[in-house]
Amino acid sequence: MSDFNANIDRNLKVEASKQPDPVDIHVGKRIKLRRTMLKVSQDQLANEIGVTFQQIQKYESGHNRVSASRLFDISIFLSCHISYFFEDFEINSRLKQNKNIYSDNDTSHKQKTPTDPMLKTETLEIVRAYWKLPSDDLRKSIRNLLISLSKRESN
Repeated sequence: MSDFNANIDRNLKVEASKQPDPVDIHVGKRIKLRRTMLKVSQDQLANEIGVTFQQIQKYESGHNRVSASRLFDISIFLSCHISYFFEDFEINSRLKQNKNIYSDNDTSHKQKTPTDPMLKTETLEIVRAYWKLPSDDLRKSIRNLLISLSKRESN
């Protein structure tokens, strides 16, 4: 129960700082990524879930939190599991943030979001091109080539 109370206290302190929470920023980026992958406009998504496109912009930037019910509606419209929006979130940075908030020495509540290659336009272009390849065999060959090249580069 102390972890629960600690999270409540942390959330109150973060809200007081008026900075977007890293989780909200991450969820917003994942909404934008999924929406753009499906070639859905902000206006289309907004109309479907009953908000304005400006609200979608605020969700995607992390300036407004997405409620659980709204996130559920978004996941249905964008045809993905609700957990998709939390994938690749750096839990360790969140744990570190929680520790920093409780240390009296730390006065800043800003948390930089990690640079996520899955959120880059370049990644989206590669994924789209991959799925446009005409055959499973060709896709498999390209995937194996990329895996092989990335192993060489890391050595």
